[in-house]
Amino acid sequence: MSTITGPKNIVIIGGGIQGTSVAFQIAESPSLPAGSTITILEANKIASAASGKGGGFMARQWGDGSSTQTLHELAFDMYEELCPKLGVESYRKLPVLSVSPGGNKTGKQDNKSKNKQLSDIFPSWLDGSIGRVSPLGFGDDTAQVTPKEFVEKMLAYANQPGKPGVKVVIGKCTGIECTSGDNGDKVVTAVTYQDGGEEEQKVLQADDVIVSAGPWTCQAENWFDGAIQLPMEGVKSTSIVWKPPAGDDTVDGTALFCGENEKFGTHLEVYPRPDGTVYICGIGGSDYITTSELQDSAFLFDCQPKADRVEAAAAAFTMMSHTFKSRGELDRTQACMRPCPPDALPFMGKVPGYSGAYINGGHNCWGIAWAPASGKAIAELVLEGVSRSVDLRPFNPARYTSQGRGGRGRKKKGMSVGEQW
Repeated sequence: MSTITGPKNIVIIGGGIQGTSVAFQIAESPSLPAGSTITILEANKIASAASGKGGGFMARQWGDGSSTQTLHELAFDMYEELCPKLGVESYRKLPVLSVSPGGNKTGKQDNKSKNKQLSDIFPSWLDGSIGRVSPLGFGDDTAQVTPKEFVEKMLAYANQPGKPGVKVVIGKCTGIECTSGDNGDKVVTAVTYQDGGEEEQKVLQADDVIVSAGPWTCQAENWFDGAIQLPMEGVKSTSIVWKPPAGDDTVDGTALFCGENEKFGTHLEVYPRPDGTVYICGIGGSDYITTSELQDSAFLFDCQPKADRVEAAAAAFTMMSHTFKSRGELDRTQACMRPCPPDALPFMGKVPGYSGAYINGGHNCWGIAWAPASGKAIAELVLEGVSRSVDLRPFNPARYTSQGRGGRGRKKKGMSVGEQW
């Protein structure tokens, strides 16, 4: 928390679901001083990276009881409360099945009749060649949201008449300006940025700055003169979205976590959405982007899918679904990155040696699921000096414990579920 007691200028660097959640929670906080300004500085466009291309799956009880458990539970409950308030249409609870690839059967299969104990949640479109099926959730503690819609609805709500408002500025951060404080700390005064291709530096006055830029959060190492190390690996992966099958407006809303398909090199995660589209990730063939590459803005403006992984995913999915094989059509293909610190824990907290400087990034594959809780915790830290909702000590951005790659995929109570990259 900065030493400013009157109106504050607060800048959030990053316009994805994490950064926007921070801005939204600050705007909604009763602790925000009257007359304050809240600005999101986004290099590309709002929800342009994973927040515009992610699946939006969340699971309240899939944590393993470790330091991230509160993020799972609090965020899940917050989504359930916020989505109706914001008018988010893509949110819903949904059941989840574990499905093993199975054989090379051709034609339509009556898999639902073969799994009568799961008939209430077995999707009619899962009518191809599959193996063993078992439940992972019945829709009480698993849900989904289309993250881009959630981001857009937060901004629309925050900018209603009578609200503090959240301004969006498009530009790439180039640095943080500071003065010397009485206690030896550096005091944040402004954020510098470049607008598009212009070389001229522009300035946003700032009493508090929160860096929440997904995998590119590690660029803050340079902005804070090496006061923190933010080791980050970007996991760049392809995903695909199918149109509703021809003749159908909707599809049964059951998500799938599929076993490894060695034939296609996939580990599909399948998420039918309320609008009838089907989002699929877990396609395999991910690329690992280094910290130095991310600091050079790798894939910030252009992140293309891999054609061979699109083909593999489509083949694996249509083997499982005769409905989509016979009546399906791809809507779009895309790619994005997940931000992965070495220890799989996010960076959340104050920047040491600075007044008014904070980090909120590196949320792994759960960044969308944890966004409301992360935003609330950081808003409390900025405005009240301490996070009451989440214990941030395990996420200290000043830590650095290199544990190598691994353990960063989705888990249910510590057990790996889905692609582990």
